[in-house]
Amino acid sequence: MPGPLVVMKFGGSSVANADRIRRVAARIARARSNGGDLVVVVSAMGDTTDELIALAGAITDEPDPRELDMLLATGEQQSSTLMSMALHALGVPAIALSGPQAGITTDGNYGEARIAGIDTARIQAEREKGRAVIVAGFQGQSLRDPHLAEVTTLGRGGSDVTAVAIAAALEADRCQIFTDVRGIYTADPRLVPDARQLPVISYEEMMELAHQGAQVVQGRAVELGWVNNVVLEVLSAFEDVPGTLIKEDPFVEQRNKVRGLAHDRNVAKITLVEVPDRPGVAHSVFEPLADAGINVDTIVQNVGHHGTTDLSFTIGRADLARARRILEPVVRELGFREMTTDSAMAKVSIVGAGIQNAPGYASRMFAALAAAGVNIEIISTSEIRITCMIAEDQLETAVRALHKAFALEEPEPLLGDTAEGSSGAAKPGA
Repeated sequence: MPGPLVVMKFGGSSVANADRIRRVAARIARARSNGGDLVVVVSAMGDTTDELIALAGAITDEPDPRELDMLLATGEQQSSTLMSMALHALGVPAIALSGPQAGITTDGNYGEARIAGIDTARIQAEREKGRAVIVAGFQGQSLRDPHLAEVTTLGRGGSDVTAVAIAAALEADRCQIFTDVRGIYTADPRLVPDARQLPVISYEEMMELAHQGAQVVQGRAVELGWVNNVVLEVLSAFEDVPGTLIKEDPFVEQRNKVRGLAHDRNVAKITLVEVPDRPGVAHSVFEPLADAGINVDTIVQNVGHHGTTDLSFTIGRADLARARRILEPVVRELGFREMTTDSAMAKVSIVGAGIQNAPGYASRMFAALAAAGVNIEIISTSEIRITCMIAEDQLETAVRALHKAFALEEPEPLLGDTAEGSSGAAKPGA
């Protein structure tokens, strides 16, 4: 009898070359021989997606969105077919399916499509034939017009979304995300050598870490897991060691109030100086940015004086040039004094579900940054997060100072639970 159904997702670094694909295929074969019931989702090999984007950019500055999605979808199709070939070479019956062949339909928005549904009939049929099903992640098929089905891609980290959505549709027992790290850490171990791996983290905390810059798991994938009660497990593709479970956490109030730090270098700040302080001005600024698909993160408006105010907000660094072009006519039309920009920004965040019920964490964060000589430019908060915008060249100093200030390197003792790392991580959904 097959064991519990597990969806396994392997990231780009896991399948970066032929040797790594063979190693992953051997791992899949071992799991099947031990009774594992598996569906596998793969990302594009290594930096393939970035290389395809660069190739399109060498052809034209503004690639047609439809054609770009057609191009980018080939990356995952390469890795899925090569994985299937590697399994065939090991004597394992396997079949590679593109996103559309796997029954994934989307809302039709090129480049950032969202999954609208999954018809699992083809996947189930192939499983019943005893085949290992290898699905190309990051892609689906738009059904806006049934007679003109189009390939669409799901945005950065879209293979994570594919894997979790398939796990939910198949009612899998777990979705395993294999990456180049062992699991989720209290901070990026490349910046903080004594960062500690977390055996378990709640969906809410992981989603906030992902949105604030942690790149291990895509935020939309965590949200899908949360909504559909799919237990996620982040594991190393290169070491056979325990990973991190992402699930509902009954011990959340007994853990450290701050569970981890996230940082993001992809930040730029725009400040509109002496904006007329009257109704409708903010709408005039942010509507054209929204229409252009530019996401605005943090917005700060000063108290108005003498009929004007200053308005600052942050966006992704890659969107800065485009945002400037969009806003220059708005600045002239509405009579702002000037628009200033700063592309050398970063943000650092402390995240933890306990922050909302305990005082003093903002003060402690600000004190640690001040002692480290880090100047704070903008502050934003949510119920479980405090984020500070700082100069990019101070980011590493800030992350290390905050990790030490909140003693995140120290293990978390749990009242009445001394086996968190073993029995607490043994059963899916436990």
